[in-house]
Amino acid sequence: MDGKLAVIGLGSIGSMALWQASRLSDSVTGFEAASPAHGRSAVGGDTRLFRMLYRGVPELYPILERSRDLWAELEAETGQSILTRCGGLSIGTKDGPYIPVLLETARANGAEHEILSREEMAERYPQHNLRADDVAVYDPHAGALRTDRAVTAAVAAAEANGATVHSNTPIDSITETADGVVITSGEKSWTFESVIISSGGWSQRLMPDYLKAATQTKRVFLTWFVAKNGAEFTSENFPVFIRISGDRSMYGAPAVDGVTVKATLDGRGGPTPDADAVPRELTPAEITETIETVTEFFPGLFPNIVRSDAFPDLFTTDGHPLLGRVKEGSRIYCATGFSGGGFKNATGFGEIAAHEALGKRSFDGLAFVRPQRFKTS
Repeated sequence: MDGKLAVIGLGSIGSMALWQASRLSDSVTGFEAASPAHGRSAVGGDTRLFRMLYRGVPELYPILERSRDLWAELEAETGQSILTRCGGLSIGTKDGPYIPVLLETARANGAEHEILSREEMAERYPQHNLRADDVAVYDPHAGALRTDRAVTAAVAAAEANGATVHSNTPIDSITETADGVVITSGEKSWTFESVIISSGGWSQRLMPDYLKAATQTKRVFLTWFVAKNGAEFTSENFPVFIRISGDRSMYGAPAVDGVTVKATLDGRGGPTPDADAVPRELTPAEITETIETVTEFFPGLFPNIVRSDAFPDLFTTDGHPLLGRVKEGSRIYCATGFSGGGFKNATGFGEIAAHEALGKRSFDGLAFVRPQRFKTS
């Protein structure tokens, strides 16, 4: 045996699973095809939203609560500033498909929130141009996560705890035996008691056929704009946001550099056949819709895309993650398929994956993320 646990892929979830596993065992190894937080993975793009208000999935709330605590623990352990606690806004049509379900879920969970009318929004957050039938829900615990800092901090913390990290080591195959799991990279091989697959858009080739059929790698693009008055869009004045108003939807984060605001179309991920060759340039249709949406939503931003990029991520057919063993009794554990929405919960899901893969404890109430929900026989 080369160790108790291997974590394959040290991105958003894998880095956190490695950090948590290193707290539980002194025999943990991480494998990364490139380098942690490299710019072509789903970690790219500077920031991700953290929010406690979530639409229609009440089972996520305890994980969000735990994730919030663990983000603070990671900051304390590494001295890095990772989560900017600036609050968050969910904006949408008052009686549309978004806000009522969001409020129903928030009330069911007892999540702290404040409803803001269009008039109250104009007073408190005039950066947003709301439609006549729009309202907002304020989340005081939301904020912006610095993705590159988070991943590098988690990997460094794991190494400080004794974990081994192999960068630039893509894994070609995984073979489960009666005694363990053999993984190979080129001509090299290692054997571990258990393995976590957390390779995001690159996970499919390492998974069993029934999970390949239930997943798809998609391209997710991001866009940034320059503020006419940078002070209006800093984290002190501009919470993270997600907005679904009629035919338009967008999410974004404050200007971490004091000038450039992330404002990106929501839910526009399209299939990509190769995670290593994601088209980085936006299509004319993507550019047009993005600029039209920003022009309406944010009069305080220059309606010109000053930066854009695209990244791969693994999506499941039901939009929920894959978290659990690939079959009962297996030594192979999946922590992938987060469908573009995993970073906020990365610490919480990483903790679950580490404990379960090492056999330390199991967690209830997670049927909606277990891989075997896709198994038909």
